[in-house]
Amino acid sequence: MESRDFIINLKEIGSRIRNEREKLGLSREKFSEIVELSPYYIGQIERGDRNMSLDTLIKISSSLNVSVDFILKGYTHYMENVLAKEAIEDNYKEELDEEIKDILSLLSGASKENIRLIKDMIKLILPNIGK
Repeated sequence: MESRDFIINLKEIGSRIRNEREKLGLSREKFSEIVELSPYYIGQIERGDRNMSLDTLIKISSSLNVSVDFILKGYTHYMENVLAKEAIEDNYKEELDEEIKDILSLLSGASKENIRLIKDMIKLILPNIGK
């Protein structure tokens, strides 16, 4: 590996965090509540003005549902976990399809507004399940 692979660019890291937060439609204040950090500190991280601890990095990546690789480098290095996930999906595809059908039937009578609300709730809940 070249030595530049080890350079940590706080501004790029902060920019990726901000972009992912905005993709989820979260204000800085709402996101800071989720990760239990102050909005001021989140702002410093997003601007690249301040470094963060490993615990904070993991909390942020988990809450945004992105890998630590992505936050640090801008891409995800896929390894055996992806293969394991694919194997699980293949083995349980029928069961997953049934669960998805059940979810769709529950949503079938919902208004567009309620579906958008449910989608936003899912975006917030999924990264925090299994903590």
